[in-house]
Amino acid sequence: MVNMSGICKGRSFSVLYFIEFVVLLLFVSSSEGLNNEGKYLLEIKNSLNDNFGSLVSWRSSDETPCSWVGVKCMLDYYNPVVYSLDLTSMNLSGTLSPSIGKLVQLSFLDVSFNKFSGKIPKEIGNCSKLDFLYLNNNDFVGEIPVELGRLPLLKTLNLCNNRLYGPLPEEIGNLSSLVELVAYTNNLTGPLPHSIGKLKNLSIFRAGQNLISGSIPPEIGGCESLKVLGLAQNQLGGEIPKELGMLKNLSDLVLMKNGLSGSIPKEIGNCESLGSIALYENNLVGEIPPEIGNLKYLVKLYLYRNSLNGTIPREIGNLTIALEIDFSENLLTGEIPVELGYVKGLRLLYLFQNHLTGDIPVELCRLKNLTKLDLSINSLTGGIPVGLQYLPELLQLQLFNNMLTGSIPQGLGVYSRLWVVDFSNNNLTGQIPSHICRQSNLILLNLWSNKLTGNIPTGVTTCKSLVQLRLGGNGFTGSFPSDLCMLGNLSTIELDQNRFSGPIPPEIGHCKALQRLNLPNNFFSSELPKEIGNLSQLVFFNVSSNRLSGRIPPDIVNCRMLQRLDLSQNGFEGDLPKEFGTFAQLELLFLSDNKLSGSIPSVLGNLTHLTELQMGGNIFSGGIPKELGSLRSLQIAMDLSYNNLSGEIPSELGNLYLLMNLFLNNNHLTGEIPSTFATLSSLMGLNVSYNDLTGPLPSIPLFQNMVVTSFIGNKGLCGTPLGPCGGDPSSHSPPSFDRRGSSLGKTVAIIAAAVGGVSLVLIGIIVYFMRRPIEMVSPLHDKHSSSSLSEYAYTMKVTEKCDIYSYGVVLLELLTGKAPIQPVDQGGDLVTLVRNYIKNHSLSPGILDGRLNLEDKNIVEHMITVLKIALICTNMSPFDRPPMRQVVLMLVESGEREGSYASSPISDISSKQDDS
Repeated sequence: MVNMSGICKGRSFSVLYFIEFVVLLLFVSSSEGLNNEGKYLLEIKNSLNDNFGSLVSWRSSDETPCSWVGVKCMLDYYNPVVYSLDLTSMNLSGTLSPSIGKLVQLSFLDVSFNKFSGKIPKEIGNCSKLDFLYLNNNDFVGEIPVELGRLPLLKTLNLCNNRLYGPLPEEIGNLSSLVELVAYTNNLTGPLPHSIGKLKNLSIFRAGQNLISGSIPPEIGGCESLKVLGLAQNQLGGEIPKELGMLKNLSDLVLMKNGLSGSIPKEIGNCESLGSIALYENNLVGEIPPEIGNLKYLVKLYLYRNSLNGTIPREIGNLTIALEIDFSENLLTGEIPVELGYVKGLRLLYLFQNHLTGDIPVELCRLKNLTKLDLSINSLTGGIPVGLQYLPELLQLQLFNNMLTGSIPQGLGVYSRLWVVDFSNNNLTGQIPSHICRQSNLILLNLWSNKLTGNIPTGVTTCKSLVQLRLGGNGFTGSFPSDLCMLGNLSTIELDQNRFSGPIPPEIGHCKALQRLNLPNNFFSSELPKEIGNLSQLVFFNVSSNRLSGRIPPDIVNCRMLQRLDLSQNGFEGDLPKEFGTFAQLELLFLSDNKLSGSIPSVLGNLTHLTELQMGGNIFSGGIPKELGSLRSLQIAMDLSYNNLSGEIPSELGNLYLLMNLFLNNNHLTGEIPSTFATLSSLMGLNVSYNDLTGPLPSIPLFQNMVVTSFIGNKGLCGTPLGPCGGDPSSHSPPSFDRRGSSLGKTVAIIAAAVGGVSLVLIGIIVYFMRRPIEMVSPLHDKHSSSSLSEYAYTMKVTEKCDIYSYGVVLLELLTGKAPIQPVDQGGDLVTLVRNYIKNHSLSPGILDGRLNLEDKNIVEHMITVLKIALICTNMSPFDRPPMRQVVLMLVESGEREGSYASSPISDISSKQDDS
């Protein structure tokens, strides 16, 4: 039977609705002009800039706003009122009018993704029926109005991506219905409100990328519905509250990049719903709590870049569905737990830069889904497990800087599409696996500094995907592998410190993409092929310490991109091509210890980017070109020693105000030392010994405080420290030096052994925060972040050169009393600030910390010397920074003012291969 009562009810409802609609029409037709709700909206429109006409439908001639774009109405006692205003993504700018508070029936307001500016009007607090408020992705400024706390029905409050400042107000705790609070990427400061614990319905709280300070309030444990807690990239300190363990529904804990200290609370193991933990880049200490093994739903665990110590808990094996585990850059000790082999789905395992010992467990070979494995910078011993070669998904395998022995598994690359293989700085022996590039996916092969032998297999020389090949510091033999020059993607070839021999073949000219060619310390012979000039992308070229002969081919000047050129310690002869003056980008030019003759081309003065010039140990003759005084970027050294140069020292060399080391010794120079040398305020090392110079030394502190061996061997030279003019300078009995300064060798070794270890430990403490070797698979971020290049992007490892830079920054901090980060108008960083000061004011005490004793001239001079050392350490190019051994030597000599520089204090290092 048909239920007639239901039909009657339905009909009566329809009739009632029809009557209401007719009444509404009658009301509208009988009224004159726009109703109040429409007028309020027009007041809002009047404070906006609508350049794209998005609000063209908002007309004052209408009787209601109910047909306007973005507006929705409902009946309220037969009057149409606005309950929803949606203006998202309409290219609107201007301010949000206080008239918004007159729309008291509003339950939905969205003005996101526009260009609203000014403050958030406090009148929004009058919209007591608001459920959803979206103000995100605008340019709102000012503090969050406390009046927002008067919205008891509010479920969603989104303020992210604005320029709001000040604290999150305590009144936030009054929003008893709040489910989602999103305020990331602003300039919020102050502590988190303790009232947040009253928000029992809060499910999502994200306020990362702000300047929020203080501790995480323990009251947050009262947010019993909380699923996502995102407070990354703030200035939070204190300990992680154990009350987080009360959050049974928590799925994502994102607190990275803060200043959190103390240990990870064991109570975190009670958060059984956790799927992602990101606590990296804090100051956390202590052990990783074994209770983390209770988190059976955990997928991503990021604890890297803290100071966690102790062993990796074996309970980590209970995280059976985990995909990514990163404990790198901590102080973890002990062995890698074999229980990691139980985490069957693991795709990423990063344990690099810890103090782990023992063998690489063979149980890791069970991880058939593993794509990225990095165990570098530890103290691991034993061999590389053979089973790793069978992991089918493996893309990235990095084991560098350990103490691994044995051979590389010869099947490596057969079963997996490897794209990064880095085993550098170990004690591996044997040969390179012939099938390491079988899957044609290999981008980087770095086997630098091992004990590998044999030839480079054809499987490598024909690897079309290869971009970087770094095989230096081994015992490889054979000739230069010509097949490499057929690889269209190859940008780096490093074969330094091996036993390669024979000529560099003309086929080298086919390496069109080559940017870095590093071949020093081998036995390459014959002439350098002119085809080297075809390498138009070449930036770095080093063939020093080989047996090359003949003339330097003029074609090399076609390598217009060259920044570093090292041809030193070979047998090159003849004139230096005048075309060398066209190397517009050249920063380093090393030609020392060859048989080059003729005059030094004056066109070298055109190399305006040059920071170091090494030409000593040749048979150049004639005068020093005055044009070299135009090399105002010269900073590290100019070395023209041990040649047959004659004539006077050009006064123009006094223009080199950034120059730290000048070596003109062992030539036939005459005349006086130019008085313009008084302007060389950055000079730290000077040697003009064994020439035919005459006259008194310039009466400036720079010369008066230098050691006597900087000037000996000039019979006509006098003055402090040689003694008064008219005396017998030849009465001084200097120590014997060869060009390499061998008399300092044992002293350097002793000092490096005694002091260097302490300095390196200091560096290890200071320079803890360094770049990530490979971009992380991002956890839950408050804002999408892209990886940034660092020196590591090239070297694929953290190097001593990074440490030296940071050590230099610390020295600058101590000397200047200034912070490493500086205002943009001051250069943005301390290194730039100091360099700009020197350019504008020379190297004077004005840059030093005024709180120090600057009245004692000896102290000031010593500080200036140390400042110069700091500038060397902070050279913008890592290849130009000295090793710690040399820094220690310079620091010791700066205090003792004993010994002598027979040549550049870093020439021995610079003229050989870089040790990055």
